[in-house]
Amino acid sequence: MSHPTTLLELLEVAPAERTAIVLPDSGIHVSYQQLRDQVAAMADALASLGIGRGDRVATSLPNGLPTIVSFLAASIAGTAAPLNPGYREEEVRFYLEDTGAKVLLCLPDGAAEARQAAQARGVPVYSLETDSAGSVRISGAPGGKSAPAPSPDDVALVLHTSGSTGRPKRVPILHRNITASTGNIVAHYALSPDDVALSVMPLFHVHGLVASTLSTLLSGGTVAVPGKFNALSFWRTVRDTKATWYSAVPTIHNLLLSRAGEERPAGAEGLRFIRSCSASLPAEMMDRMERVFGVPVLEAYGMTEASHQMASNPTPPAVRKPGFVGPGTGVRIGIMDEAGGLLATGERGEVVIQGPNVVSGYENNPEANAKSFTKGWFRTGDQGFLDEDGYLSLTGRLKELINRGGEKIGPREIDEVLLSHPAVAEAVCFGVPHPAWGEEVAAAVVLKDAANEAEILAFCKERLAEYKRPKKIYVTKEIPRTATGKIQRGEVAKAFAKA
Repeated sequence: MSHPTTLLELLEVAPAERTAIVLPDSGIHVSYQQLRDQVAAMADALASLGIGRGDRVATSLPNGLPTIVSFLAASIAGTAAPLNPGYREEEVRFYLEDTGAKVLLCLPDGAAEARQAAQARGVPVYSLETDSAGSVRISGAPGGKSAPAPSPDDVALVLHTSGSTGRPKRVPILHRNITASTGNIVAHYALSPDDVALSVMPLFHVHGLVASTLSTLLSGGTVAVPGKFNALSFWRTVRDTKATWYSAVPTIHNLLLSRAGEERPAGAEGLRFIRSCSASLPAEMMDRMERVFGVPVLEAYGMTEASHQMASNPTPPAVRKPGFVGPGTGVRIGIMDEAGGLLATGERGEVVIQGPNVVSGYENNPEANAKSFTKGWFRTGDQGFLDEDGYLSLTGRLKELINRGGEKIGPREIDEVLLSHPAVAEAVCFGVPHPAWGEEVAAAVVLKDAANEAEILAFCKERLAEYKRPKKIYVTKEIPRTATGKIQRGEVAKAFAKA
């Protein structure tokens, strides 16, 4: 079969009898044939509820089989619009209105705020029921209609950007965008039917959905889906499911490291590699993970607008570089100046991308499209440079650069220095208003051992030029992050600017 261009075709690649999904919490195994049957039945049920091409099907679900079946069914019958189940009622109302959702799918229990929001907007709510054999269906759905097969140019998934400023932008991701992205991921990591991916990231976002789940289904492998991430039982789940890889954010890697100490956890010996994405992985953390867990750690670079992956460090024997997110993976990467000119190797500028996985524009947002697309390139908003091997290093978000008297400072460089201090567990640097310089450098840290501000400032003094050094260190218990683990640098700056 040629490379699939829709999610329906993606589901048809693996042999019917192979195990597609394992639910470690219940011990249920779902074959590819069972998954196809459940998805087809739910797509037909959605069609019978009046869902057609382009109609948005909102879901508010924790990780599990209902999430995967409903996503695939919604993408086939209409367009999937998964929501974070942690959203409050007001947030759900916004997203239901913004996407024009026609129905909301939830589990029979819970999701009270999502249900209230849907009721307030007049959006019908349906419950997803799972029987003891692990078969998911929409409770009370009528029959009678069949969902037609989607085309490559139909919108499979609509998500919102996780920007910390301004109104979230709607990102319509086509079937062919997602299948291109999954193909890139399968090829880059040489995923095969022998691989078992442990899915620990939320399935309402592209990291867990595309990297861990859909790519594994394309490869004919098995996805193990716990209900939620649990650091206490994580390695037991790795061992019991015979997981060969998992992908997570640095926050999760750090939790696992802190529990492991210097002992390799039982179960880690079965892993082929560990993937890190969605936030910057400090080089020191990568080194320690490889030392303690005993497997290659591959940092990747992804965005919603690229249907997830754009670049990644490769598996051995190819070189993986700490501080770099690797070369483009089926994606062309350039570095652009403000005028739209492409820069030479080693020069810093805005990271821009081209490729079949990249969306062609935001939905109903001509202003954002004019800013984000230049000469066929998508502007990521990230600053970085390419080395002589084509590996990309990210130096910061352009809007997060600190402008101190005309000197543009990338906060990630300062984060890295702070994280190399033996007492610092987490660090985030940001700009605060200054009467003379415009902005001054400050940082917030979470400590793992005793240290005071003066000691940390002295540590920075030995390692950073004067203009880059934080002039104030705030010690805090936690650093704000998005649901997918990205540091909300702007929120941190706001919180401590008032302190």
